[in-house]
Formats: sequence, structure tokens, C-alpha cells
Amino acid sequence: MASPSCGGSTEDLRPGYSGNETEGLCPDHPGNETDEGLCTGHPGNETDGLCPDHPGNETEGLCPGHPGNETDGLCTGHPGNETEGEKPYKSDQCDYAAAWKSHLDKHLTKHTGEKPYMCGECGKMRFGPHVTKHTGEKPYMCGECGYRTTQKHNLLRHMRTHTGEKPYKCDQCDYSAAEKSTLDDHMTKHTGQKPYMCGECGYRTALRANLSRHMKTHTGGKLFKCDQCNYSAARKSDLSFHVKRHTGEKLYMCDHCDYSTTQKSSLDIHLAKHSGEKPYMCDKCGYRAACKSNLSRHMRTHTGEKLYMCDHCDYSTTQKSSLDIHLAKHSGEKPYMCGECGYRAACKSNLSRHMRTHTGEKPYKCDQCDYSAAEKSSLDQHLAKHTGEKPYMCGECGYRTTYKSDLSKHMRTHTGEKPYKCDQCDYSAAEKSTLDDHMTKHTGQKPYMCGECGRQIRHAY
Repeated sequence: MASPSCGGSTEDLRPGYSGNETEGLCPDHPGNETDEGLCTGHPGNETDGLCPDHPGNETEGLCPGHPGNETDGLCTGHPGNETEGEKPYKSDQCDYAAAWKSHLDKHLTKHTGEKPYMCGECGKMRFGPHVTKHTGEKPYMCGECGYRTTQKHNLLRHMRTHTGEKPYKCDQCDYSAAEKSTLDDHMTKHTGQKPYMCGECGYRTALRANLSRHMKTHTGGKLFKCDQCNYSAARKSDLSFHVKRHTGEKLYMCDHCDYSTTQKSSLDIHLAKHSGEKPYMCDKCGYRAACKSNLSRHMRTHTGEKLYMCDHCDYSTTQKSSLDIHLAKHSGEKPYMCGECGYRAACKSNLSRHMRTHTGEKPYKCDQCDYSAAEKSSLDQHLAKHTGEKPYMCGECGYRTTYKSDLSKHMRTHTGEKPYKCDQCDYSAAEKSTLDDHMTKHTGQKPYMCGECGRQIRHAY
């Protein structure tokens, strides 16, 4: 590649130098060096307002060596002086045009196949930041927290964690992001596009992270291992969360009570119980929430959006916690164990609910009477007694009930489903209580006794 000003050769990745330099002097242009030892005969080294190709010819900022090229005192015959939008450097093999000759030179290597920039360590053809992988050098440092990186654009991206800047805006809603890739992921919610596809089975997803997670179902890859037990995880965040079970570490503590937790988001939700504050409101129905994640989850009841998809079947859900519970059905894994009785659960919420059978805790209080319950669903059912509300309705016949479980039972009268099977004969029942009555025929048990005469019978009716 020739130097645009002097025809100097390019060797060892240093355009314009032939390796003959001595003590900062350029043998191609003796006398052109500035105090800093730069040769002004090479593009980029020019002093203000001077044309280095024609020393002494400058008049009032115009370069007489390129008549007609002057625009506002700039000579457009030199890289860097182009007017905005102008692309004077044309490829003679395609329609490509560039504002800078260096960009054209780089483009032309696509036609020639030339790879002038090669790493001496590994043969990689892209240079620049790549070399720092071998040296370990991280020249770009954050002045706020000391974070270091090999590339300037990584530092700029990192700085947004301090400034809160989110320059990438969605043109269809109020969403904004700190990174373009995050905005691209968000846009798929509007378009419904699922650009990431598994080459093994055809599974498609809107998010690259979901595809990466899915691919591990083919490779069996669980890269992150716990050094204290046999647990392994496909994601580092899952391992970090798991390790805290061994250490008992709970970094986030409530200032108002003894509550502590491993996650800041959990503490934020807890603190709202003390303040009663619910700053997040749904503009569709007026629902208010103490934390943003709860509002986001609620909004999906309006949109029908189900972001979380199972890699093993067609199941999808609006909540990650629901997907985690579902995935345990495939894996059979039950990582949460009760220290009192050995009960194991697939999800943390089930273990928390179970622990109340030992503690007797009933945190859900009725605001109209003294009733309290260990589970929120039990309180919801109780409240219906006060309101008379029957929110659960059968789509087949219009039957309404206060309880979801009653509706599930009722639906079996339409479907004919009998999920409760006798393990001693072919009998099956739509309800567990009916199966329990049937089992007394095999056992001979008579659990129901008359308080007046002591007679015992098998059935309560």
C-alpha cells in the first residue's frame, strides 16, 4: 500500500515508514518534522491550517496545490478535511464510496483477499485490541470505580452504569436501553420476530440468551460447578445464588426488623410492607404494586405476553418463577429441602409455604374478621365469603364458584376425567374424597362413627 503523500511503503503495520527512521526523523521528508518529532508529510500529522504536501504555498488557509478543492479554508484533497457527507474515494470494483482513503483501502482488501494485519502470537488477522488478549493489558479505566477494559467502547458502555444514560430509544413505546443489543431484544416484543434459531431442533426465540440456554439441552452443558456439592448450573447467576445456601450469606438487611435476604430486589419488596408504598400503577386498570417487577408481571395479564418458554415442550408463562417450577417436572430436581423433616421442593415458594406447617405462622390476615391463613390463596377464598363474589365460572354451563379448586372439580363433569386411580383395582374417581371412600372396601376400614350409638360405617353420607 502506498503512502498518499510520498509513496512510502507499508511494513510491519506502520504506514509511511520504511524502518529507516533515526531519532524521530523521517528520511522521506527531511526538515518537515515538528517539535514532537512528527513528519507533516503524512496524513494526520498536519499542523493547523498548513498543507504539508506543499510547504510554503499556503495563503489565508487555502492550498494552491489543489485549486478548486477549498471549502471554508479546508483542503479536501487530504483525508480528514472532507465536507460533511462527501465520499470522494470510490471503489473501482463495486459501488462502495468512503469519506476517508484509509476506509477505502480497508474495503479493497475484501476484493483482493489481502490480510495485512496479522497477530504474531496466534495468526489472527484482525489486529488492534486483539493483541491485548495476549499481553493482558487493559488501558481503559473507569475513574468512578476502577473498572478496566481492553477496548474504549466497553468503557463507554460501562460508564452508563454510573450515569444512568440510556441513549437507545424505542420508537413504539417509552422503553429506552443503555445498549443497542438490549433495544434490539426489546423490539422483538413489538414485531413478534424470533430471529434466533436452534440448528439442532428448529427451536426459535426472540432472545439470544434464551437460545444459549436452550443449546445446553443438546450439549448437556452445565459449565458452572459448585465446589461444595454436586450441584452444577448452566448460568453463573444460578450458581452464585446456590452458593449462598452453603454460606448462609444474606447481604441485604431490613432496618425495621430482622429480615435479611440474599437479593436486593427481595429486600425492596419487603420494605414496601413497612412503608405501605405502592408507587407503580397500571394505566389500564389502576392496579398498584410495591415493586416494578410486580407491575411488569401484572401488565402481561393485559397483553397476554408469555416471555418465558420451556425448552422441552410448548409450555410458556408470564413469570420466570412459574417456568422454574415447570422445569422441575422435566428434571425431577428438588433443590429446596426442609431442615426440620427432610421435605424437598422444586421451588423456594413451596418450601416457604411448607415451613409454616412447622412454625404455625399465618401471615395473611383478613381485614374484616379475625381469620388468618398460611397461604394467600386461602385468604382469597375466605374473603369471597364476605363479598359473596364467585369469580370462577365454567365456560360450558355458566356454573360459578368461590374457589378455583371447585371449578376444577366441576369441569370433570364435562370432560369425564377421573384422575384418581385405585392401585388395587380398575376403579377411578373424579375426586380424591370419592377414591378415599372406595379404598375402605379394600381395607375394611369404617372411619365414620355415630356419636349416639357407636355404630361405624364406611361412608359419611
